[in-house]
Amino acid sequence: MRVLVIGGAGYIGSHVVKELMSKGHKVTVFDNLSSGLKQNLFKENGFIKGDILKVKDLEKAFAKGFDAFIHLAAFKAAGESMVAPEKYSVNNINGTINILNAAVKYNCLNMVFSSSAATFGEPQYLPIDENHPKNPENYYGFTKLKIEEFMAWYDRLKGLKFAALRYFNAAGYDPEGVLYGLEKNPANLLPVMMEVACGKREKLCVFGNDYPTRDGTCIRDYIHVTDLASAHVMALEYISSKKESLTLNLGTGNGITVTEMLESTRRITGKEIKADYVERRPGDPAQLTAKSDLAKKVLGWEAKYSDVDTLIGSTWNAYKKYFKM
Repeated sequence: MRVLVIGGAGYIGSHVVKELMSKGHKVTVFDNLSSGLKQNLFKENGFIKGDILKVKDLEKAFAKGFDAFIHLAAFKAAGESMVAPEKYSVNNINGTINILNAAVKYNCLNMVFSSSAATFGEPQYLPIDENHPKNPENYYGFTKLKIEEFMAWYDRLKGLKFAALRYFNAAGYDPEGVLYGLEKNPANLLPVMMEVACGKREKLCVFGNDYPTRDGTCIRDYIHVTDLASAHVMALEYISSKKESLTLNLGTGNGITVTEMLESTRRITGKEIKADYVERRPGDPAQLTAKSDLAKKVLGWEAKYSDVDTLIGSTWNAYKKYFKM
């Protein structure tokens, strides 16, 4: 298939592009390079520098003719979304409406969307399945939930088939070492710890150690970015052949605390990694773990790289390679 990957120069996007290429799809990346990197682009693919807030940029791209598109262009810092909701409204919601309108105008009616476990909010039960109530605790999660609703309406009214993939905590780097472009100003746990390990950041701030968990720190379900990438391609092939939309959770079902991740990272890197325990951050549920049985049943998808040592080891290798350590 001819696939337009919006946000394809970013961290997750570049891994999705690599997986699409390995499965023989013809890829064009659309990215404004605000957080994506030229380093993450493959010379074999087309590249369009454009902005999802500019309708003309999107229409010019979709006019080239694509069978499908993958939408990964969003701001994603949950904490920031609670203090700068305007930024998330404009980019995540307005930007997505622009994408949907350009896609249907040019008859590109197969879409994979990077949604999030943040759509669920505080769990009412664990592990979280697809039917769990949706009560986002941060504005970022709210934008992802609204986009899921927009897609459902565009399916109903315009025949747009979509796969909404609710990631839990994306982490890790390409195990083959081809992709090692680092995120700018990362806010996620693993890259922040790596910056401390590399001497690029003084310390890690752990938000809260008084949660009702086994060591008082938040529990998250970490899913390797390469496992996420394979799910994107499987989902795209499914919706385009079956002509039916999908909403799936993507995680491992295994919860790891922040302190456990920190201790494992110290072990694997051999670095001290200074950490301060500070007050809780608003919008952080105590525990999030996924039930991904539906993805296995419908797509035959399983996580293969999401054990703690591969998550941390592949990330450490990327940082060492990038900083020539």
